[in-house]
Amino acid sequence: MSTTPERILLAARALFAERGYRATSMQAIADQIGITKAALYYHFASKDELLRHLTLPLLDELEAALGDAESAGDPEAVRWRAIEGYVDVYLRHRETLLMLVRDMTLLVQAPVADRFRAAIALANDLVCGPRRSLEARVRAAQVVAGLGDPVVLFLDVPPERIKGLILDGARALLGPSGSASAETAESPRPRGRPRGRNGGRRPALTEPQSQQVREMYAAGRPVPEIAEEIGVSRATVYRCLKI
Repeated sequence: MSTTPERILLAARALFAERGYRATSMQAIADQIGITKAALYYHFASKDELLRHLTLPLLDELEAALGDAESAGDPEAVRWRAIEGYVDVYLRHRETLLMLVRDMTLLVQAPVADRFRAAIALANDLVCGPRRSLEARVRAAQVVAGLGDPVVLFLDVPPERIKGLILDGARALLGPSGSASAETAESPRPRGRPRGRNGGRRPALTEPQSQQVREMYAAGRPVPEIAEEIGVSRATVYRCLKI
């Protein structure tokens, strides 16, 4: 049997997705599961707290999926692991994604906004790969931007079916070689040491390293270059910068 907090979160997610976050009152959530508003506030102090509890699983899984993709090594494997992982997370959290899309102002609220921007920036970087021409970066941004909308626009389509169609669309955008700009792209940057469980990269930054990352970024150094020099993953750098 579900606990009261679990029931509250389920009701809040459904109502936020149906009516919108701002249009849903705490009273409406309490009424939905048959408890008093005082009892609701006993478990969750505010709607913002409910939002945080609802979005954390999506954000945690998205960051984990992209971090896993980054450890794949080969640029093509990184690209497609990132794309598939991104879609899989969105499909597991369809209702939460619908809630966020229905009220787009939620995506500019910190800390939700900071983490989403960082995840999207990393996804763009991984899908683009080591070739950094403007054409490649634009095409990567188009691909990443197109991964989420079909998930919420076609809620009646089974997950595996919609996933297959989304991946087909990504392949069409990227072209048969996996990168639409393979012939015109700039020379790839070296990828450095392997990453992952045995890759030797540290999972977190010390405070001096965090300060160094921020200074390097402020000086115009690109994220992949910063990550390589510091010896951490790009995901770690993006989390530090919150961009």
